[in-house]
Amino acid sequence: MTTTAQETAPRGTTAQGTTVQGTTAQGTTVRETAPGTAPGTASAAAPGTASAAVRRRELAAFLRHRREHITPEQVGLPRGRRRRTPGLRREEVAQLSAVGVTWYTWLEQARDIQVSVQVLDALARTLLLDPSERAHLFQLAGHVDPAPATVCPSVTPAVRAVLEQLEPLPACVQNSRYDILAHNRTYGLLLCDLDAVPPEDRNCMILSYTNTEWRSSIVHLEEAQRLMAARFRAAMAGHLAEPAWKTLLKRLCAESAEFRAAWDRHEVVAHRTKRKEFRNRYVGRVTVDHTDLWLTPEPGPRMVTYAPADEESRQRLEQLHAIALERHAGRAMGR
Repeated sequence: MTTTAQETAPRGTTAQGTTVQGTTAQGTTVRETAPGTAPGTASAAAPGTASAAVRRRELAAFLRHRREHITPEQVGLPRGRRRRTPGLRREEVAQLSAVGVTWYTWLEQARDIQVSVQVLDALARTLLLDPSERAHLFQLAGHVDPAPATVCPSVTPAVRAVLEQLEPLPACVQNSRYDILAHNRTYGLLLCDLDAVPPEDRNCMILSYTNTEWRSSIVHLEEAQRLMAARFRAAMAGHLAEPAWKTLLKRLCAESAEFRAAWDRHEVVAHRTKRKEFRNRYVGRVTVDHTDLWLTPEPGPRMVTYAPADEESRQRLEQLHAIALERHAGRAMGR
């Protein structure tokens, strides 16, 4: 990742009014100074920044704690004989995250500096944060994690049990961005082999516009794409400033001319029950009735269910469920 002015000690004047000289991970010496400010002296804090200062101190302490509890061996570095700390050094974290050493030092000193979501993502990966720790890091930094959601408080063990009990009916849990947060085995084979899709791509918008197998499974693809784009636009009205939504929109626009055309129509529709037809690679054509079961009082996570619309579709979904069970059993045995 290329280091930006937000992640390194920039040349010239800054609002913090400090003088610091150091070396970035790329080996560039940097110096920061503000006119009229004594070297090493920070300018007076603006009113109303007490809570921000507390959050910066918590962020600094959290980073130090995690750095000190990651061994060099865990990130592929040699320990060496002269290492005085059991964990990683600051310069090692900076190097692994592709940010400046001076900048990262400021971050652990709770200095008032800007940090981007890209660097937070790099730090989370370097420090081997689990999902809860990653969420905590972004919250302390005052950012929303732009990565597609892989966990959701609404996806409880009870909800997962319901998904399983609904089989052979295909069912999944999606959020309002169309991220697939959980699914049962029948749904996992309905439109493609969902378990083979990387977690960051398990999004119905991404799949319907870019995944060949998923697209070929939707009988009325163009209509489905337009409706999905219209629902996405309607839902995004309440999330215009959130990085995760903007990241998804940017990716869709970059990767799909079809999406750009649908998005430019400025159509908006609400979610509603709809009959759908799929062309499954294992059992053939199935017709289902789509229903959304909302998991919270506000439009957000929902359980998507597909009930067979006729007897033939019911039998084919049962066949698909049997195939899914056999595949899962094979994977469990390592075949």
